[in-house]
Amino acid sequence: MATIGLIAGSGMQGWHEQSIEQQPIDTPYGPPSAAIERFELNQVTVHQVARHGQPHTVPPHRVNYRANIWALKELGCEAIVAVNTVGGINANMGPGTLLVPDQIIDLTWGRAQSFWDSADDEPRHVDFTEPYDAALRQQLLHAAEHESLAMHDGGVYLATQGPRLETAAEIRHYRTMQADVVGMTGMPEAALARELGIPFAVIGVVVNWAAGLAGPTLDFIEIEQQQKTCIRQVARVIWRLTNELTKIVTYQQ
Repeated sequence: MATIGLIAGSGMQGWHEQSIEQQPIDTPYGPPSAAIERFELNQVTVHQVARHGQPHTVPPHRVNYRANIWALKELGCEAIVAVNTVGGINANMGPGTLLVPDQIIDLTWGRAQSFWDSADDEPRHVDFTEPYDAALRQQLLHAAEHESLAMHDGGVYLATQGPRLETAAEIRHYRTMQADVVGMTGMPEAALARELGIPFAVIGVVVNWAAGLAGPTLDFIEIEQQQKTCIRQVARVIWRLTNELTKIVTYQQ
């Protein structure tokens, strides 16, 4: 049976109806954001961690990213899909867009970026030219296609520190950096997964235009409504992904 990890982003509480087994787990880096939830979807075992805790209480800059990734690895996850809420910068990636980014720009700071950063560890360098796993990205895109959902192939995710949102001037600057979307949780998740050799990809959920692109201020009620609509679509993509993974595993056997 295939086993995958799912990092559930904002708004994903209760997105499925499967029976859940709570899995308290500790790691060398402390506890993950929440107890890992285990359930089966289309005969695929899914280990899900709520990035911001249960309930949603952990801000982006305080997420224990190392513990989350390590726990999913320890539970035998063969791949990890992360769902990230983002703001749209690219004119073709407005609210309601789903995308599978292929590049990332990291502007976060002060976060534990590596599993090997103590004085006793030998420095390790991983190739991060292509930060997301190409095969897993294609599987997500195919899953969306089979569900008749539009999903943008590619895009540059710019990760900011948070928890505040960006200024209009910052967004104008990020545009010059060729960023397509902006969020707060894309790093160091991707780099940590790469260090452990776990295929990793992101479903980006665009819930608003980034600061200054659609008005003087952001409408948080509108953002929440958009988020609910998009998460229903994400649920369909994940369902289809596990369905297709079941076929792949059965065929290989």
